[in-house]
Amino acid sequence: MPEVPVSSSNAPQTSSTLPEEVVQCLQNARFLHLATSSTDAMPHISLMNYTYLPSSPYSASAQIIMTTPPGTQKTANLLQNPRVSLLVHDWVSTRPPTLTSGRASSPPPAASRSSLATLLLGMNTAALSRISATINGTAHFVAHGSEEEKWLKARHLENNTFGSELDDGEDDVFGTSPAESSGDGGRGRWVEGDEVRVISVCVEDVRISDYKGRVTDWKITGATNATGNGALPNGI
Repeated sequence: MPEVPVSSSNAPQTSSTLPEEVVQCLQNARFLHLATSSTDAMPHISLMNYTYLPSSPYSASAQIIMTTPPGTQKTANLLQNPRVSLLVHDWVSTRPPTLTSGRASSPPPAASRSSLATLLLGMNTAALSRISATINGTAHFVAHGSEEEKWLKARHLENNTFGSELDDGEDDVFGTSPAESSGDGGRGRWVEGDEVRVISVCVEDVRISDYKGRVTDWKITGATNATGNGALPNGI
């Protein structure tokens, strides 16, 4: 008989800290998907740069930090409904060449990156734990113009690479933001602008799915979700 994936049928496990594998996933991943909902229950998903903070001078609890201009759909949704769901995964996957048309993809993947980039990508892929984490929580906009907002935005800028090219002119295949025509990876519009708002998400529960189909649920309790690790994961 084929192996049946293990489902999450028992009560969630509880912890005051994020599970170690979720922290590792947040360290390895380049982006996350942010799901919000409008007042008429229309779901909306955004691909986001993020910064995970085990703690900060303004919060003893773990936070996931993102930024957005005020005119976005996600902003409108969050002002009405702060409940969010995040999806983050730490595996690397590529679509195989499409052969139905009788020709391979062009250009071949290896042709678009240097040998050093390929080596580093292979090393990074080998270190992945191959899980996905669905994270549920409550989001809030940090007070605009506050010292907390300035501090969090500075950490977010430090923790993400927004340039579209490396110094030698090669494509930055390890950057944490898709390249845009402005050449700054959207840094000016999405992070640095005076009108840009900082979103902070407090994690409440997590569902972990591994590559074998096993599922584990966790309920995060207590005021401190610190990992005991002062690093600022994401895009490393």
